[in-house]
Amino acid sequence: MKISDKKREKITEHILSVLYDQFPKPLFTSQIAHEIARDEEFTKTLIQELEKKGIVIPINKNSKGTKYLRRLRWRLSNKAQEAYSNHTK
Repeated sequence: MKISDKKREKITEHILSVLYDQFPKPLFTSQIAHEIARDEEFTKTLIQELEKKGIVIPINKNSKGTKYLRRLRWRLSNKAQEAYSNHTK
């Protein structure tokens, strides 16, 4: 089933909203998917599109510096966070 570009854009905006609300805390893909009520693979695809645009940053290490083998956490880039906060004021 194909989702329209307009729907994809709305879901992407929702992902950004979730990341903005949690900034600077990074979230796992599964946490974001749960928050927006979408499956993880679809959510991951949208997040990777945002990464290519430089809007989100992948975090591949835990707080102790150990690399994740199969997981990624995500957060807004500083530039995106500043633009978002200036827009919401």
